[in-house]
Amino acid sequence: MSILGRIFDKILHRNTQAAQPSAPQAGATQTPSAPQPQAQAQTSPAMGAGAATMQRVDIEKVLDDMAQKNPQKLNWRTSIVDLMKLVGMESSLAERKELADELGYTGDKGDSAAMNIWLHKQVMKKLEENGGKVPASLMD
Repeated sequence: MSILGRIFDKILHRNTQAAQPSAPQAGATQTPSAPQPQAQAQTSPAMGAGAATMQRVDIEKVLDDMAQKNPQKLNWRTSIVDLMKLVGMESSLAERKELADELGYTGDKGDSAAMNIWLHKQVMKKLEENGGKVPASLMD
């Protein structure tokens, strides 16, 4: 699996089971309640047909929840290194260079600061394109 694929798996599919409604227990009665808002659905060309019914994952909430449970203080909002650490991945320069290759980075990989900034923006953009809801502040 690609590095980007592993990032997607750790973030986008983190709450898959928790998000699925549980079946009512035997003998339980359901009472009518106020109408619930429809899940926000959005498609992009990368998501393909049938994605219109997919609920978008709130990336900021998922990562904030992960950060609260992590003993390290990680700046995942701006650092690709900390984002990778937060989701339990190796964040070495070699891994980041491989991620840069996957995402089509054409800059100087010797300038790790510039590459890291580009990588973080691209990962957030790809999360947005593939079912994530990413605030504009994380895409800048």
